[in-house]
Amino acid sequence: MRNSMTRAVLAAALALPAMAQAADRGEAKATIAGKAVKIDYGRPALRGRDMLAQAQVGQPWRMGADAETTLATEGDLSIGGVAVPKGSYVLTATKVAADKWQLNLTANDSAKTKVEVPLSLHTLDQSVELFTIDLKAQGDKGDFQAAWGTTALRAPITAR
Repeated sequence: MRNSMTRAVLAAALALPAMAQAADRGEAKATIAGKAVKIDYGRPALRGRDMLAQAQVGQPWRMGADAETTLATEGDLSIGGVAVPKGSYVLTATKVAADKWQLNLTANDSAKTKVEVPLSLHTLDQSVELFTIDLKAQGDKGDFQAAWGTTALRAPITAR
């Protein structure tokens, strides 16, 4: 009896961090030209830091916390004018200059196809505490936005 009680307490204690991490996940969804687009990502908090300003030029950032940030699209897209075939991708971002960023999409295929998309940099009026990715769509067009602190990184999306 004592061993089963100890195991139950230990199992509950181990489950708490996993449940806490699950609460820190975000999901952005849109339907563009009738095709589903979904991004799953971690949502770290700023906690008084300016994380995007600390990003090193040329060093990929995994865009979130814990597990990889992923994009799945049922249709072929153009993101920021760059062709993105339907499929599943791991997303990262790279600061390519002091005021320039790019979105990196690495396909979950055998060739590990990589697509690089230029992002436009915008300053927000209000600070965003939790890293947030947003997808907006209207018909066959949409917008991607990643926001953290007072910085937003954006790219237009169209269906191909």
